[in-house]
Amino acid sequence: MSEKSNITRATGVLGVATLLSRITGLVRDVVIGRMFGAGFATDAFFMAFTLPNLLRRFFAEGSLTAAFVPTYSDVYHQQGREEAVRVGNICFTLLLVIMAVVTLVGIFASPWLVKAIGFGFGEVEGKLQLTDLLNRIMFPYIFFVSLLALLTGKLNVHGHYFVPALSPALLNLAMVAAAALLSPLFDPPIKALAFGVLLGGVLQLLMQGPILRRYGILPRLNFHWRHPAVRRIGLLMLPGVLGVAIYQINVVVTRLLASFLPEGSVSYLYYGQRLFEFPQGIFIVSLAQAVLPSMSRQAAAGDEDGLKESLDFALRMIAVVTLPAALGLMLCAVPIYSLLFLSATFDFTAVRHTAAALIAYAPGLFFLGIARVIVPTFYALKDTRTPVLISFWTLLINATLGLVLMQFWGHVGLALALTLATLANCLLLAGALRNKLGRLGLGRLLGCCARMLVPLLAMTAVVLPVLQLADWQGMGAAVFWTKALVLLLAIGLGMLVYALTCLAVGVQEVREAWAAVRRRFTRRSRNGV
Repeated sequence: MSEKSNITRATGVLGVATLLSRITGLVRDVVIGRMFGAGFATDAFFMAFTLPNLLRRFFAEGSLTAAFVPTYSDVYHQQGREEAVRVGNICFTLLLVIMAVVTLVGIFASPWLVKAIGFGFGEVEGKLQLTDLLNRIMFPYIFFVSLLALLTGKLNVHGHYFVPALSPALLNLAMVAAAALLSPLFDPPIKALAFGVLLGGVLQLLMQGPILRRYGILPRLNFHWRHPAVRRIGLLMLPGVLGVAIYQINVVVTRLLASFLPEGSVSYLYYGQRLFEFPQGIFIVSLAQAVLPSMSRQAAAGDEDGLKESLDFALRMIAVVTLPAALGLMLCAVPIYSLLFLSATFDFTAVRHTAAALIAYAPGLFFLGIARVIVPTFYALKDTRTPVLISFWTLLINATLGLVLMQFWGHVGLALALTLATLANCLLLAGALRNKLGRLGLGRLLGCCARMLVPLLAMTAVVLPVLQLADWQGMGAAVFWTKALVLLLAIGLGMLVYALTCLAVGVQEVREAWAAVRRRFTRRSRNGV
């Protein structure tokens, strides 16, 4: 099977699993919005969740995975399965000890940490205290999810993607169950969500057990931390930690600045970013996660041409999916939040504020997708330094633009600043990779984007008139179903017109996808399926 086929297959598997997780995540956010609204309690919860979430990406999903997967893959393919399992056990043991210490320190230092990231909350009585309490409850989540990230990397190298990608659904379901069943037992009720996060972290980790046992890689304690591979992972991870830290500091800076804005601003940004992350998680993260093992194999084999081909293919796939997704989010922002969130606790003013944040975030989907594919290319080449330096400049751009733009557009200005910083990050990464590998063939990506202009305009021309058929400020059961039908019709027609127009104007990537679907159905019909 070719690397392109491996990437496509893995992306498909990850995409399906992640879709299920994102759907449960959307349900979770709708439940939170309808039960708790956007204000004092949700601002405190989302700010408190910033810290464990920051460390999750700081230690786990970003730098650890990016350093562990290429090294573990090298050991597995060059020294054999037994040695790779040994390396995995050593890394698991070391990470378990480190994260136990980090968790204890985080709980003890919570009051100072919370004040540092939500300083503006001090102007509202009791808001910082509630944020601190919620953070203490949720902080152990980082322990469980960091171990999960390492086990996910092992399973990916062994060719299993589905269950690890599905595991976030357990977090979402645990939070929904906690909000629905436990909130009446707590004062304030938002505390139930924090306990739901903790429960979800435990369930996510336990879910991997049967799969790890089936592959014979269930982790065991091994304290031989001086193994050369572990040292190599550490050397790769240190710059990666800085790079991920800088990216996460962008999020912290945004929320810190938002804490000085009117009440609800932190919640508007959170809800806006969550819907922005829906297509990002379904496709972008899946593709980036799927392409890293392939690129690592090609880099280890010295196959630079193959590496460039995988990169080119992944970038064009990103464009075909993220550009219409970004446009769709912008066109449907108010209808989506009206349909899903509008209630007595989440009024139409909150809908408009949240939709405005999403509209400012949405263009960044394409730029983020490009960056999420280019960064693994550096990691596959075992270069974690360059993304760190670029991330530092991105941080400065985001902070500077955020300070300026929030003066004019409040929380929308903060969202727009992050989008512009993502664009800068994308351009700097592409330029650095071109200097490293030579010509990347980005002309094919630009040509693909140019051919998509007509399909995107056609999609807009169809979607806007359809959306005018519903009263998005209305409430009630009858109005809800009318809004649901109109929104589904707009999305369905928009996707259909986009796909058909892409085929008509010769967008090759859509033609390839359509041909693959036809081949699959042809084989099934021949086999009598």
